[in-house]
Amino acid sequence: MDLTYRPEDQAFRAEVRDWMNANVPTDPLPSFDASREGFEAHRAWETTLNQGRWGMVTWPEAYGGRGLSLIQWLIFEEEYFRAGAPGRVNQNGIFLLGPTLMDYGTPEQKARFLPPMASGEEIWAQAWSEPQAGSDLAAVKATAQRDGDDYVLKGHKIWSSRAVFADWGFGLFRSDPGSSRHHGLSLIFFPLDAPGVTVQPIAQIDGRTGFAEIMLDAVRVPAFNRLGAEGEGWKICMTTAGFERGLMLRSPARYQTAAARLAALCKQQGPTVTGGLREAVQRATMDADAYALSIYHTASLLDAGATIGAEASINKIFWSELDIALHRTALDLLGPRAALTGAAPAADASGAWLDGFFFALAGPIYAGSNEIQKNIIAERVLGLPRN
Repeated sequence: MDLTYRPEDQAFRAEVRDWMNANVPTDPLPSFDASREGFEAHRAWETTLNQGRWGMVTWPEAYGGRGLSLIQWLIFEEEYFRAGAPGRVNQNGIFLLGPTLMDYGTPEQKARFLPPMASGEEIWAQAWSEPQAGSDLAAVKATAQRDGDDYVLKGHKIWSSRAVFADWGFGLFRSDPGSSRHHGLSLIFFPLDAPGVTVQPIAQIDGRTGFAEIMLDAVRVPAFNRLGAEGEGWKICMTTAGFERGLMLRSPARYQTAAARLAALCKQQGPTVTGGLREAVQRATMDADAYALSIYHTASLLDAGATIGAEASINKIFWSELDIALHRTALDLLGPRAALTGAAPAADASGAWLDGFFFALAGPIYAGSNEIQKNIIAERVLGLPRN
């Protein structure tokens, strides 16, 4: 295995670093989940990124990208997090739906949806889960009935990320009324301001509204908005889930940057830190680096023509548990100061660690609960029998 960067990769890193140094906002943007103001500030940042052709570097230039490799995307992510750049408000679009559109979309669909996705003009929400179908995605009951050149959507979606302020949703619908489980499903796009769509915010533990429930009452959308053939929704969604669990949703740079902050926090505490806590910091740092090496390996395989399979579930469990470990260790280091949620001293940023811990607690649930992922690993990776 060659772990060195090519000269062109090193030049690319320097280009990214120079651009980030010149363009990343000096002050943090307001949360995109807390208010419309914060959401629109992040949309404007997406526009700025697109102007530099950084919206999604792996996409073809015709769709707003640079046509680069996944290895170069990982380099971009490392510089992005190093610079402390704002979170990607359109992550559901650019990291999940976008790559799936590349695989299954028609040329017309790609031309219609990808450029405004890259620019931030259209922000996407994921609308998969339902009140009785969370991690069991095959149990969805929302329907898409064909009516001429349209589909009529009916149903109830919940835990739809970014749906409160987003422009579009992509959801899984049962297009064959007589079907069950994995059969007869279709992936369909719908505008969140279409007649018949009601979006109800869901307050999180921190009071922000990163999720929403969506009610669809005879929502009419053109058949053009169906991705892939009718009835192929399950296969297509599993492709999206592979990107979500195994590669793009949580790049290694996110955790390596957090591990570096954790090590700095430990150093600040000096000799008062117990041996057990120092070991926890060391373990988190090693795990972040191990995850990075694993993802570089996956990206190399994908660049060589491989596909993401059930092994993506291993990555999902690893990064979600790593995220909790990083933040729990930080809170242990901070002690009573960990409860400070207001303006925290820059030296320890206790409020940021607490916010991150709250978010990390959701990691084992979203993108498919870890209990379900363990079943997938047992059955499809290890080949163990089902009970």
